Amino acid sequence: VQLQASGGGAVQAGGSLRLSCVGSERSFNAYRVAWFRQAPGKDRELVAAVAWTANKYGDSVKGRFTISRDDAKNTVFLQMNELKPEDTGVYTCAADRSLIIASPHYEFWGQGTQVTVSS
Repeated sequence: VQLQASGGGAVQAGGSLRLSCVGSERSFNAYRVAWFRQAPGKDRELVAAVAWTANKYGDSVKGRFTISRDDAKNTVFLQMNELKPEDTGVYTCAADRSLIIASPHYEFWGQGTQVTVSS
């Protein structure tokens, strides 16, 4: 599957953004999909993942970010609210055929989209 991410931009702290990850296959709903982010000088970290009805979030975004999917549009969204400067980074979507939500392995990766949050 090929992944196309979009929706990044520059916002002030407290603002919101919604990222989109579109999958190229009609069976995209059968994939586990995740958003990762990487800030300059830091390791890549898991932001959120979804597999069927199971969701998983990184501790730093719980209660502020929501991952969801629109199967009719082969799209997974990441709604980001109450953004903080530390949310700044390149956000990348990834997918895998395994539906084990805790699995760290992702076979397919899209390109990144930049999110910049100013204070």
